Amino acid sequence: MSDAQDALFSFDGRPDGLGDGSDPAPWPFAAGLEAAVQTGAVHPSWAPGLAPVDGRLRSIAAELEARRAAGERILPAPERVLRAFSAPLDRVKVLIVGQDPYPTPGHPVGLSFAVDAHVRPLPRSLANIYRELADDVGAEPPAHGDLSAWADQGVLLLNRVLTVGAGESGSHRGLGWQKVTDAAVAALAARGGPLVSILWGRDAQALAPALEGTAVITSAHPSPLSASRGFFGSRPFSRTNDLLAGQGAAPVDWRLPAAP
Repeated sequence: MSDAQDALFSFDGRPDGLGDGSDPAPWPFAAGLEAAVQTGAVHPSWAPGLAPVDGRLRSIAAELEARRAAGERILPAPERVLRAFSAPLDRVKVLIVGQDPYPTPGHPVGLSFAVDAHVRPLPRSLANIYRELADDVGAEPPAHGDLSAWADQGVLLLNRVLTVGAGESGSHRGLGWQKVTDAAVAALAARGGPLVSILWGRDAQALAPALEGTAVITSAHPSPLSASRGFFGSRPFSRTNDLLAGQGAAPVDWRLPAAP
């Protein structure tokens, strides 16, 4: 089950048009990777790893623009699509893989499993992540879904597919985003440690061969349909910190602020 399918269990009462993909902003990668780097959408350290998919980024941008011109509302907002790559590659020490952005306007922020801080109630997958977080390391679950505090510590929250049509779960899986995100994962694996990858569910676990030789934690997906089949009790957060310690890296402080 993808992140996107959490739309079945969540509601967003935020007015449309507030940085949620309804505006006509240009795609930062429409002119290719170099343009995305120049605008700050992609950190320069990702450029060598993503260079082989420069053409793919251009073709995806062209398709997104055609869809938008035809009336499709695309999420997240253009400036957030490549957000996962805006921080330095060298700072990444934990990879958490999601599937698709949430298809509810106002929800997706360019980081897997995260939502805008205003969203209530939280998507069910994220609520289950918080439940396991509390059981695992005793962290008090916040009321919000802003995970930027994790990203700031080197946790790469990466969806396999980086855009979606509003209200249409999985609608952009055929655009070729997997080639882009696969290239990013390959760049991480080639860089080496310290690195721990958390792969929840079969779609994420398809990346395991590309991460061979690095530390990988797998379990069922945290969605309501599968969390009870191996996600709960899997202790991914404490296990990650143990594996980081074994690589000589500082642990992640998984606690999140009460308010972002």
